[in-house]
Amino acid sequence: MLALSATATVSLARPGDRANPEPAGRNRIAYGAGADEQARPSAYPRVGAGSFALAGEESPVRGLDGPIARYRVAVEQGTGQDPDGFAADVDAVLADPRSWIGSGELRVQRINEVADADFTVYLATPVTSEAMCAEGGLSTEGYTSCRLPGKVIINLARWLEAVPDYGAPLAVYRAYVINHEVGHEFGAGHEACPAPGRPAPVMQQQTYGLAGCLPNAWPFLDGHRYAGDLIP
Repeated sequence: MLALSATATVSLARPGDRANPEPAGRNRIAYGAGADEQARPSAYPRVGAGSFALAGEESPVRGLDGPIARYRVAVEQGTGQDPDGFAADVDAVLADPRSWIGSGELRVQRINEVADADFTVYLATPVTSEAMCAEGGLSTEGYTSCRLPGKVIINLARWLEAVPDYGAPLAVYRAYVINHEVGHEFGAGHEACPAPGRPAPVMQQQTYGLAGCLPNAWPFLDGHRYAGDLIP
């Protein structure tokens, strides 16, 4: 089993992986206002160190009422990504009233202590994320993100590039992938597009296509839970 803590090291490197990074844009894009005008990184590694650096300071509790879901954020070393910057993006998504706290029955907080965390959000290279997801029997082919119990695993390639023909800015896809995988952690299953031209439910597998729906990053729209039919 992979040891995926802030200090553990997993040996997953393949000869030549670092020498052949996948293309992306030029600079890191932050979630929030003005993010879409920034350029994307020019390259990223397919495999990192296999060890993860935790983000620093804790966040405030976000949400109106209900139990607090506490999470950590960790970034694979060797990705060129800042753990605190990624954590700020995750925090901004999960603290948005259109996210899962929009029910009024759940709160969230980012913490540092592993013993108190309900789950960890990882940002991992394609090779590392594939290996992590495979531990739970999930096949991502190094392309998609995934969720295992207590682990939300975001594929670095999708974080930096989104997917072809998504039809929305990168910040929208980033919010979608966080809300989708964290939604699984909160017990939500996959949902179908309700009808062509309508927003895609956040639990639709938008990475694989929109099936006629429009990109949507949020589980709550206009203050109400927006969902499609459950997919068995």
